[in-house]
Amino acid sequence: MAYQILRDLCTACGDCQQACPNQSISPWKGGYRIDAATCTECDGEGEPGMPQCLDACMEEDCIVPA
Repeated sequence: MAYQILRDLCTACGDCQQACPNQSISPWKGGYRIDAATCTECDGEGEPGMPQCLDACMEEDCIVPA
């Protein structure tokens, strides 16, 4: 299961895009979106069970399971 970015909460800071090791996050309609086809939830990257975009995002509940 991938994650999604809630556009209403996204401040378009770009921190999540920089943190993504798979380049699955891209700009979209004034915010960012996660490509579910390439998102691996950072499996094998960093802290187990913690996608790096979640750690980078400063907005609470902006990035949620899809």
